[in-house]
Amino acid sequence: MPLSYVYGTSNIPLLGQTIGGNLKKTVEKYPNQEALVCVHQDYRATYQEFYNQTTAVAKALIFLGAKSGDRIGIWSSNRYEWVLLQYATARIGTILVNINPAYRTHELTYVINQSGIRLMFSSLSFKTSNYKEMVEYAKEVCPSLEHEIFFDDNWEDFLNNGQDISDDTLHSFEEHVQFDDPVNIQYTSGTTGFPKGVTLSHHNILNNGYFIGIRLKYSEKDRVCIPVPFYHCFGMVIGNICCTAHGACIVVPNDSFDPDITLKTVSTEKCTSLYGVPTMFIAELAVKDFDTYDFSNLRTGVMAGSVCPPEIIKKVESLMNIKEMSICYGMTETSPVSTQTLIGTPLEKQVSTVGTVQDHLEIKIIDENGKILERGEHGELCTRGYSVMLKYWNDPENTKKVLDDARWMHTGDMAVMDDDGYITISGRIKDLIIRGGENISPKEVEDFLYTYPNILDVQIIGVPSEKFGEEVMAWVKVRKGFDVTETELLEYCKGKIAHYKVPKYWKFVDEFPMTISGKIRKVEMREVSIKELQLDALKQRS
Repeated sequence: MPLSYVYGTSNIPLLGQTIGGNLKKTVEKYPNQEALVCVHQDYRATYQEFYNQTTAVAKALIFLGAKSGDRIGIWSSNRYEWVLLQYATARIGTILVNINPAYRTHELTYVINQSGIRLMFSSLSFKTSNYKEMVEYAKEVCPSLEHEIFFDDNWEDFLNNGQDISDDTLHSFEEHVQFDDPVNIQYTSGTTGFPKGVTLSHHNILNNGYFIGIRLKYSEKDRVCIPVPFYHCFGMVIGNICCTAHGACIVVPNDSFDPDITLKTVSTEKCTSLYGVPTMFIAELAVKDFDTYDFSNLRTGVMAGSVCPPEIIKKVESLMNIKEMSICYGMTETSPVSTQTLIGTPLEKQVSTVGTVQDHLEIKIIDENGKILERGEHGELCTRGYSVMLKYWNDPENTKKVLDDARWMHTGDMAVMDDDGYITISGRIKDLIIRGGENISPKEVEDFLYTYPNILDVQIIGVPSEKFGEEVMAWVKVRKGFDVTETELLEYCKGKIAHYKVPKYWKFVDEFPMTISGKIRKVEMREVSIKELQLDALKQRS
């Protein structure tokens, strides 16, 4: 039997360019082609107009004193200014730090301090979050933070201040940027507690976006509807970078996902491609007036972020006219895509696998001793190549845990490779919870709940959910002599941790299942919880 090792051969060379250099080449080829449409802001720009606007943002950053390597935070839902900042920061050699729009003060201040953010760009608010209030609080406890710009407040003043910066000054910044320089930090949750700052280079994300687009057969004729968030790699790499590397148009339907608005945008903007995690496509298929929308221009798209249910893939292909749907697998640490289904992949492979290795990358599947397994055997998936992150920002200890001496990224995902090189993800070694595409660290939620005075011990697990793939569940041991209720704990979480991290289910116990050596058996906890939830569901139906 052949070994579970593959290498993505390609006749197309890697791009030895910076993101700014690549964008400039696209602008030269397609200056009058539409580059960015933000429907909810009534914004449109051709590639030339878009480039000129990134120039204005880059000059304004220089005016504020931004220097190569500075970290610049962005805390916002999807909007056109987000995209301008993504490319402007790349052009002058600064590092954009993506901040999850769902974060609250505890998470916000951690990220600012951990990465050393100097300049912060933010919305004033989003849903129930008052960003301005939280940023004002962060100023008091984050010594690195020097300037805050709010898109709906002082954005225009920020731009006007950059008008006196000369083209020569901007060019001197651009000349010093190298494609191996870090360009982006994205915080991802793992099993070790606090989020880790995945540090990605121009080379990482530009090439990943470029080769994803090649598999999707993108050209300047494509219009890509992107309802997924920009703060994730899905939005800013599979989305934005993939589009600009091929001259395609980025179409943003709304600030956050809305199934009706997404379908309306696909229809009115004549989109050829649509992105989403499975739960988004499920919501779109359930839209009340689904049949009234025009899907005739759709041909392709990307479904990723969590396990893609076969029945949903089939429905999307038949009912939404996406005959060339592509399934992607990866992680933020690999920029993000490691495997992807090719257009024309047989249906049975498309619905049961995550495709084959991406061009120029290597994949191996190993046992617990690091030995490469034979095809058909389950083990840990590892990725190596241009897409693997530089490091976790200021965190050599955690970097060393996942990146070995040979530069293999150990994903923590269980996988199996068939004779044709197709990969199927079979589970996770890590204890990570993935809820609707959001990675949740059990330890981070546990550490937070430990701050509640009457909790003695708490364990967080993931339980299955039809809507989100997984939901968060807390097993809680209360201090003797005290009473703690679910309502109290929900109130305690409110406004302090992101809504998707707050446990949906709570179980109050006297003891946890333990091994002989004293380790908590989360596998058994999960099994017990699933049975109890199923019984509860049956009782409710009857």
